[in-house]
Order: sequence, then C-alpha cells, then structure tokens
Amino acid sequence: MPDATPPGPPPGPRDPGDAWAVGPDGTKAWGIFGAAGLLVDDGSGRVLLQHRVEWSHHGGTWGIPGGARHQGEDAVTGALRESAEEAGVPLDGVDLRHTSVLDLGFWTYTTVVGRASRPFEPVITDRESLELAWVPVGEVDDLPLHPGFGASWPALRARIATTPHVVVDAANVVGSVPDGWWKDRAGAASRLLSSVGALAAVGVAADLLELPFDRWWPRWTVVLEGEARDADGTGSGIGVVGDRAARHGAASVSVARASGSGDDAIVEAARAAVDAGDGPVVVVTADRELRGRIEEFGAVSRGPAWLRDQF
Repeated sequence: MPDATPPGPPPGPRDPGDAWAVGPDGTKAWGIFGAAGLLVDDGSGRVLLQHRVEWSHHGGTWGIPGGARHQGEDAVTGALRESAEEAGVPLDGVDLRHTSVLDLGFWTYTTVVGRASRPFEPVITDRESLELAWVPVGEVDDLPLHPGFGASWPALRARIATTPHVVVDAANVVGSVPDGWWKDRAGAASRLLSSVGALAAVGVAADLLELPFDRWWPRWTVVLEGEARDADGTGSGIGVVGDRAARHGAASVSVARASGSGDDAIVEAARAAVDAGDGPVVVVTADRELRGRIEEFGAVSRGPAWLRDQF
C-alpha cells in the first residue's frame, strides 16, 4: 500500500508542476514534471542539509533543499531555484559537480551535486524548513534522514571528492579533421574553445568518464601552441564564464598557452591535475608518445573523436 498523501504546502500561487504525480500502482510523488534538489558541500567536509517542516512529505526528517520542477524547467535550473527559494543559496555561488537521477518511470528525482564557489550562510526564506545547517559529512548518518536521501547518501558520499579534469591537446583535436584549419590556426582554435565552452556548460555523460551517476561537470584545460596561441575565447565561457555556464554554475575553461613545446605543456597540465587530487584526469589526444607520457603518472587518454562527438 502506498503511503497516504501528506498535506500540501501552504496556499498561494503555484506552478502547474506543484502537484502529485501518481504511478500505475497508486504511488504518489511530488512534482508533475519531476523534482530536483541540491546537495552542496562547502569544500571543507560539510554539506548543507534541511530539516523539513512537519507538514511536508516525511516531515521532521533531514534532506536537501529541493522540490517540484516547473513546467519546461530542466533539473539543474529547478534544483538551483528551489535551493535559492528555500535556503537562500546564491545562484552564482555553486559550481556543478554531477547529477544523479532516480527514475521511477512515471516520475524522476534529480540530485544536483555541487560545491560552494564562495562561502555563504543558508537562510530560511520560506515555510518549508525547520532548520538549515552545514553538517559534517561524518555526522550525516546520525540524523533522521528523509528515506529518499538516506537511500542515495552512501553512493553520493563515496564520490563527494571526485573531481574529473579534461586536458585538451588543441593542436591534435583541430588537426584531426581536414577542414582547412591550417589556413587560420588561431581561428580554428577559437572555434574549438567555443565548442569546449558550450560543453562545459552542459556537462559530460558519466559513462564517457567511466564514472557513476548521470552527468558530470569536469574541470577543463585547453592547451594551445604555436599560432593557435592567438585564439580568442571571448564569449565562449573561456576565462570568464559565459552566460549559460554562469546560470548553471559550470566552471570556466582554463587556457594554457604553451611558450615552448605543446606536448610538455600538456604533460605539465595533466600532472598538476593529478597532483591536485583531481581524477579521472583525461587527456584528449591521438599522439601515441604523449599518451604514453601522461599514462605513466595515472592520467588516461581519449582520442579526438571522444571530444568531437560531444559537440
């Protein structure tokens, strides 16, 4: 027998998505268009949790800020909006890490996982919270957790520090397609930067990084050499986060302009990422010698098609 439907939220203007979805067996889940929530850590071993108000479903338990997605709203936007409305999380204060999707067939719940890009204190901004708190990761299991969050927490906790990083051998990727790039090397590199910036905004499918969950938002480093060093990344999310990336918390793409050997700069960037604890560190290149060099210290390589197929 499914649980009885709990009372709804206080009366007021609502979106069409703010209603119960009902499965074939009568199971009820909040959000006609699905629901989403934000799990954000502060980079110091704490996550932001919400003590749910009593009238809510599983009231009195601890979970993450979230709620029903609005009509036409993607899960990331919904999670960031809900966390801003319920906990005062600044929309520009979270860097995306990954998403995890629970799919019941008739309804989905997306956990959006991020890291605070700057310190902030949560604020109860509506009637849906009894308390908001930064909770040390090691103390989360001591709380009475919302059943859904409690079931997903072990897998989420296991990847709380995972930070994929993609290093792009721009010369190799540009040179993999005979489209006349040699006539304007800087222009070809600029187009590559624009494509990488767009991909940084939407994330990478988890299976392409051999990671669990749904999508990941890696760190990106694009290495330019020779004439390509004059490439312009303005407006592509490079250096300064583009509009779409800023709304969704995607990190900007770093550009390394090699003063000497491009291969040496790629190895340096990949090694620095590994040394910083990032992983997996993926180097996009078809250069066999370069692939051997980066695999010596734990990075992995993928060919240019791995990247181009995502554009």
